Amino acid sequence: MSALRRLFKHTFIYGLATVLPRMFSFLLVPLYTAVLPTAEYGYITVIYAYFILFNVILAYGMETAFFRFYTKSENKLEVMSTSAWSLVISSILILCLAFLFRENISVWTHIPVAYISFVIGILLFDALVIIPFAYLRVKQKPIKYAIIKILNVIINLGLNLFFLLWLGNLSKKNGFWEGLYVSDFEISYVLIANLIASGATLLLMMPFYFKLRFHFDRELWKKMMAYALPVLVAGLAFSINEAFDKILLDYLLPQDIAKEKIGAYGACYKLAVFMTLFATAFRLGIEPFFFTHANSENAPKTYAAITKYFVVFGSIILVTVMVFLDFLKEMIIREESYWEAMGIVPLILLANLCLGIYHNLSVWYKITDRTKFGAYISVAGAVLTILLNFALIPSVGYFGSAIATLAAYAFMMLLSFYYGKKYYPIPYDLKKIIGYLSIAIGISGVSFYQFRGNLIVGSLFLLSFLLIIFISERKELKTILKS
Repeated sequence: MSALRRLFKHTFIYGLATVLPRMFSFLLVPLYTAVLPTAEYGYITVIYAYFILFNVILAYGMETAFFRFYTKSENKLEVMSTSAWSLVISSILILCLAFLFRENISVWTHIPVAYISFVIGILLFDALVIIPFAYLRVKQKPIKYAIIKILNVIINLGLNLFFLLWLGNLSKKNGFWEGLYVSDFEISYVLIANLIASGATLLLMMPFYFKLRFHFDRELWKKMMAYALPVLVAGLAFSINEAFDKILLDYLLPQDIAKEKIGAYGACYKLAVFMTLFATAFRLGIEPFFFTHANSENAPKTYAAITKYFVVFGSIILVTVMVFLDFLKEMIIREESYWEAMGIVPLILLANLCLGIYHNLSVWYKITDRTKFGAYISVAGAVLTILLNFALIPSVGYFGSAIATLAAYAFMMLLSFYYGKKYYPIPYDLKKIIGYLSIAIGISGVSFYQFRGNLIVGSLFLLSFLLIIFISERKELKTILKS
């Protein structure tokens, strides 16, 4: 149980590294929705959907390969150097080509050339800190990791506020600021803020590169790539599940309303951020833990307990967000024109809970070196995402995208559970897991569709659910706290 306690401690710190920056950046949602029309926010949503896709391509699974080989290898410096220089060389080459062909990319993506140049810079800076951040995680330095991540978003948030709220007023009062201000430049300002924040993060991580050898082990690299490529396929498929709906909405909806609908969809999608943050923080804490405890005698039981507690906390978040959804809506999305897409929030929340469970279940193929199954499962989810989006968007619009997201993540979760039973049996407490999920979904549905906005009834539902969990888990929780 001490291992579980240590995991929760690291997950909490990684959670701060993820949640606090995201909460800072979450403030950008009311800023953007207050300053930008839905169509312009839709534009930003599409651009950042492409970010997700290309970040995965530039990483090509090397982060996960680094974790695996660093924990197994005696020559850890060789692993650090080979993985880091691999990403440096590939990122520079790919993005130089992207810069040369940015006009063609602009035509394919419907993104103006001026924005493409900013995007290339951001992608390069972000790619160069992948291995340095992975190194902090594997060396169990979550506090340093958290500080740098938080600084990144403070810079980004501060520059967004400066460019979008203050620069225009300053330019009217002072000639110096007038030279910096450009009207109708909001999207560019958003990208410039991101570019500066990413560049600052790279500067903070540069000491990592001074530790490396100027040596590239080709044989080690081939082994790492053999491990990483299935992870790339899985990551690419996952990015399709996460981001491709915004891109397809742009192509499949009538062009005169596409950006407005994407803007509303993207803003309401953000209300599921609390589940996303929890799942991401948990994954950041758990991935190194899986590898370092793979040979432990009690590993399967520990993994089973981890998954159960993920479901417990995820279910609490689901119910809490659904109870206070309208309060959160008014606090975060100030402009009513965005609220038309509120109906997607229950679907996206549940979808992200399924995705988090999938990440917990995926331990079996990572520690048994069967990463190809991760690729197969993610590809299956991506295919389902694409098919359902094409089938549903023309008739029900962004609700089709939300349904596709939930269906894909639930399908991936079930596939991983099915194959995990064959290759690495883990004694999951299915009775409790299914019970907690069923109660949480039932309470959330009743609260949203029958008592929406009624905080008294919703709070009673939430307290009842917490009481059920406490009664059921009190013995194990006491054991964990005492260990």
